[in-house]
Amino acid sequence: MFEGQPQSELDALCKANPEFRQLYHHHKELDKKVLDAELGVLAVDDTTLLQMKRQKLAAKDRLSRLFESLQH
Repeated sequence: MFEGQPQSELDALCKANPEFRQLYHHHKELDKKVLDAELGVLAVDDTTLLQMKRQKLAAKDRLSRLFESLQH
């Protein structure tokens, strides 16, 4: 997520905006859990995996909108 954006810019947004920071970390956590579930490292049922994927997508959508609004 945010490929092509300098990490320093993302770090600055995380420092300056608590909502962005919380969503950014939540998305990263969900990303890891989904990957672990898909690899079989984390045992979850299909419904839980689908729910995690939906939460991850919702966090990404909100992060993208927030990122755009903070850039202007």
